[in-house]
Amino acid sequence: MGDSAVDAAADDAGTAGVAADGVATAGVVSNDVAVDDRNAEDTCREAALRLLDAAPRSSGALRDRLLGKGFDEAVVERVVERMVDLLLINDHDYAESVVRVCAGRMMGRRGAAMELDRKGVDRALAVQVLDEAERQGVFEDAAWELGRRTARKTQGLDRQVRQRRFWAAGGRKGHNPETLRRVAAELFN
Repeated sequence: MGDSAVDAAADDAGTAGVAADGVATAGVVSNDVAVDDRNAEDTCREAALRLLDAAPRSSGALRDRLLGKGFDEAVVERVVERMVDLLLINDHDYAESVVRVCAGRMMGRRGAAMELDRKGVDRALAVQVLDEAERQGVFEDAAWELGRRTARKTQGLDRQVRQRRFWAAGGRKGHNPETLRRVAAELFN
């Protein structure tokens, strides 16, 4: 075997399962399906770990990103399931963290639900976490904080202008109208 054959074999071993642009290419380099599938899974796992290293993600968001990179759906499912089994991904904790961030941004339940949906959290889990947060008064507290901030910023303006600005901000952030009514009645009258 000459040097060029050794170099070609080394190149094939180093690039199996990944094209030059980083997209998975399962089935292209190796004739051995088991070896190729293992390489594709290793490459997918490495990509998943890089994505998780960059930012926490839900299993749905990670799945979407890996599929977007061109990995086979069956390989992606195995990798994501393994990440869940190893507790590298915990959708419940991730959803709670997103709701905490939303509350810190003074968002209401509807706004937090949209954010959870945007981040790929399962709808049933999102409803469960949102119900839990609502029972704890997280969204009520966020509405009151939004009301106090709006009251400070609009001090000296006409009462109707202040209420209108509060209602607009509360609506944009997804608060319940009944909660906004209670806050506005106390802070802007």
